[in-house]
Amino acid sequence: MELRHLRHFIALAEEGHFGRAAERVYVVQQALSSSVRRLEEEVGVPLVERSTRRVRLTPAGREFLSGARATLALADQTLERTRRAARGEVGRLTVGFVSGLAFGGLPDIVRVFKERFPEVGVELRELSAQEQEEALRSEQISVGLLLLPVRDPGLDSAPLWREPLVAALPASHPLAARPRLKIQDLKDEDFVFFPRHQRATYFDQVMQWCAEAGFTPQVVQEALEVPTLLSLVSAGVGIFLPISFFQGLGMNGVAYRPLEDAPLVDIVAVWPREQRDALLDAFLQVAAEVLGPPGREVQPASRLTDAAR
Repeated sequence: MELRHLRHFIALAEEGHFGRAAERVYVVQQALSSSVRRLEEEVGVPLVERSTRRVRLTPAGREFLSGARATLALADQTLERTRRAARGEVGRLTVGFVSGLAFGGLPDIVRVFKERFPEVGVELRELSAQEQEEALRSEQISVGLLLLPVRDPGLDSAPLWREPLVAALPASHPLAARPRLKIQDLKDEDFVFFPRHQRATYFDQVMQWCAEAGFTPQVVQEALEVPTLLSLVSAGVGIFLPISFFQGLGMNGVAYRPLEDAPLVDIVAVWPREQRDALLDAFLQVAAEVLGPPGREVQPASRLTDAAR
């Protein structure tokens, strides 16, 4: 059963005349008559009563008319949603993100995206970088937001924004009275930090930066999560060097100070190669617009430095 046959039948039912119905659907009268007859043959019962003056529907035809209208309406809706999906306007997007992005950048991206594409369902999943790469390979998430490097060669990435490291100190620490610090100012301080095996790239980058400043940080306490490390800072155990967006945690008793020449950490969007579509393009476009103000420097992926995971 072809949709054009349904359209011809509906036009005939509403016009009650073969000639007017044919004009309405832009076919010759003979073609419309043949189309309705083929439809009757396929259904197996007469749908119209033909006379020299007008056309009337049979009881079966009246019932068929209701279903034909509903079928065409559904087909039109399906076509429109298909076209909108091709433009990235409908569908579902599952976004993975590393801890911390909920305090910097991600909320604004999601808010603007949902305002612009209200018919796209957005699901957020907080995952480590390794978990995101695994979820992308198994198609459990559509796109991941994480920190360089991306090690899986089957994934493509696009740079989103860059964030510097900052110094997190106890609010009562003498250095907290300064508006800005140098890394050399911290050479005699105790540090709290991640275990190297958990975030080796981040650990090595910070250690190299400190070594270039002439000292090796004295790590007196390790913890796995940023909130725990900031709690240790608040308790006066040591200082920590988080990415600047962690200031959004608002931890009591912790003062954040910018550091001169601090390393920049690069956040990228990642997706499976060969699976970039209009919906992902729409998300990346919104991200680029939201993260566009000065201070959010974006560099080509090939120039981005390795950063923490």
